[in-house]
Amino acid sequence: MAKNQSATANASVFETPTYPTNCLYFLQDHMQVRIPPSPNRKSQLLDIVIVGAGLGGLATAIALAQSGHRVKVYEQASVLGEVGAGIQIPSNSMRLLAELGLEPYLKDHATEPKAIYFRRWQNGKTIGMTKLIPEFRQTYNAPYYVIHRADFHSALHKRALDVGVEIKLGSRAVSYNADTSTITFENGSVVTADLIVAADGVKSLARKVVLGGHDKVPQKTGFAAYRSTVKVERMQQDPELDSLLTEPALNIWVGDGRHVMTYKIGAGKTFNLVLSHPDNSDPREWDQSKALDEMRAEFRGWDTKLTKVINLIDKTIKWPLLSGSKLDQWVSERLVLLGDAAHAMVPYMSQGAAMAVEDGVALAHSLSKVHDSRDISKALSIYQSVRTIRSSQMQEASLLNGQLWHFPDGPLQEARDLAMYPETVSRPFVHSPNQWSDPTTQLWCYGYDTKKAVEEEWEKRIANGF
Repeated sequence: MAKNQSATANASVFETPTYPTNCLYFLQDHMQVRIPPSPNRKSQLLDIVIVGAGLGGLATAIALAQSGHRVKVYEQASVLGEVGAGIQIPSNSMRLLAELGLEPYLKDHATEPKAIYFRRWQNGKTIGMTKLIPEFRQTYNAPYYVIHRADFHSALHKRALDVGVEIKLGSRAVSYNADTSTITFENGSVVTADLIVAADGVKSLARKVVLGGHDKVPQKTGFAAYRSTVKVERMQQDPELDSLLTEPALNIWVGDGRHVMTYKIGAGKTFNLVLSHPDNSDPREWDQSKALDEMRAEFRGWDTKLTKVINLIDKTIKWPLLSGSKLDQWVSERLVLLGDAAHAMVPYMSQGAAMAVEDGVALAHSLSKVHDSRDISKALSIYQSVRTIRSSQMQEASLLNGQLWHFPDGPLQEARDLAMYPETVSRPFVHSPNQWSDPTTQLWCYGYDTKKAVEEEWEKRIANGF
């Protein structure tokens, strides 16, 4: 009898538990939420305009185009390009990007770190560690990559063109009309679409329109970051720096109010650094010509290996770190916000771009359920509902890291380091201040199923009669 039950077991018999547990996670590939099908009804294809050809805008364009929609992207810059240096593509994002066909476009440019090492600010001692290879591929069905932002952007651009997305450069939007679903551009032209997606960044023009004329701009967090790169060949001239180069890895030095994140990009030829520090001053008053000297002063007295690398930096740019307020509304009629326009966040979970990718896939998946134009508003409402929860939680997790990493030496720092110790010596643990390692946080962050979340919300709305 038991043998027969085993032979006929089906994952569909399991209901999602109402209590916190991961005991059914191993069935993720066998369990799907199913909405009752609508026979002989095809999804309605729309004319969609996206404003902003950044990482989120292009990822969204690809997702929508692969769903069959006619997509045009308008970008204010006359030449496409990304400002900045390195960026992380965590597994929750890479899994979706692979579905969008990006893997072949990324493989020659991305680096897969073996682990993440937390290091003591003073001497570089390892105080925390997260294994990425092979754990993240095995557990989350996708690698954890780092890459130069320009290479990531170029890959998305090429893929977007290959799937039929039309990209118009030198097109600055000056006004939106949510009621008529139109955009007016600086040259006087007016564009109408079935849906307008505003992926226009932290300084979003559309956000104020969606919020009924009262904008909620992202706020200063009291932190800023220096972004820099160093050629690996220069580092190789100093034997003491070999340990930072022998294997692909992310290293994070943490100390009082500050931290430094490093990893190799550009096929291992460039060493990327992001140096976070306290700063409440007005960015409009910053003198970037002094940034290099100010950066070195901020981290004087830190681990000698780190300061050696910092002293190799020839130039740097200082950026304010902003965090958006949770918005009550992402949608107004046929105008919808996406990415930093909706949920700017500090980079302390390395999830800003990943959230924009999730946004784009969620939007495309929700719209795939639309069979009648009257249902577009339902799809957008579901998109808003699902993504506001996920993104606001990620904002919260990111800000929390800014507290956990920045303890001054003392009792809290010692307690944090002691709590992370088991992961550095491969001992079992059930919790960790390192949110990349903490089992509950890790599964929530990297195991999140964007499409499933949308499916579940559609199912709930249908059951409740919308």
